[in-house]
Amino acid sequence: MFVQVCLYFYCKCLWRCLKFVVRKLTGRCELQRICYNTKPGAARTMKIEASLKGSKSKRLQTSVSVHPDAIEKTIDDIMELKRINPDINPQLGVSLQACLLQIVGYRNLIAEVEKLRREPYDSENPKHEEMLLKLWKCLKPNSPLKARISKQWCEIGFQGDDPKTDFRGMGLLGLYNLVYFAEWDTEIAQQVLSDSLQPKYSYSFAIVGINITDLAYNLLVSGALKTHFYNVAPEAPTLTHFQQTFCYLMHEFHKFWIEEDPLDIMEFNRVREKFHKRILKQLQNPEMALCPHFAASESLINM
Repeated sequence: MFVQVCLYFYCKCLWRCLKFVVRKLTGRCELQRICYNTKPGAARTMKIEASLKGSKSKRLQTSVSVHPDAIEKTIDDIMELKRINPDINPQLGVSLQACLLQIVGYRNLIAEVEKLRREPYDSENPKHEEMLLKLWKCLKPNSPLKARISKQWCEIGFQGDDPKTDFRGMGLLGLYNLVYFAEWDTEIAQQVLSDSLQPKYSYSFAIVGINITDLAYNLLVSGALKTHFYNVAPEAPTLTHFQQTFCYLMHEFHKFWIEEDPLDIMEFNRVREKFHKRILKQLQNPEMALCPHFAASESLINM
């Protein structure tokens, strides 16, 4: 244990000495080198984030958790602390601001998603009920729901005659994602639902949607989704970005389920875990954008 501690501090001191030497040789601090040598997107933002968090300066360490409204002032503080003249390096401030917007936005997105996850479905809340009924109308537009409490809910993959009991694990987040998928990717959502009802593929659409919500939530909280969001969101990633990612994961899981050709629903956990590992592997690539059609990399080029 003592040897490990000594090795840690030795490496830390060595790294700081190396940074000092490189700055003297190049005339640029680490933040400048990252912004000038790494193209916009996840690779740059994650390096900036690591540099700020690993700084010996408390002001730099806390810059990754400031309020969005304070980012502009934070950039000025960073430039002053690093003795960088903004008139000579105007592009650096723009680049740092774009990175900080993504970093702070990701933290705020986790908080927003967590709030939805913790809010239970309330059948006495008109807004909750309205969203639930919208889900039915989007998925089954030609089949009117005969009653709020009905076995019809099983047709879209709920376990019983009242869906509210199925939202316990993911709270309102599960419902938000399902409604977004059904409303904005209606054709795909209806096709996935139709396929899920076939004996060959048989699984519960809504229950799987809530389960994939859990998968997306864990990817977000673990930081694995930073690669994707930092590549597709030119500024702060939002709840919409998260929901678009859910749509992608839902569709991809459906295709993966068909490819795996499981014997029955009892193999769900095995297939889900394999799918999870596949997504994690993809996200290790700093160039990865899970939903290319949502990518905004082009708008990052000049940042």
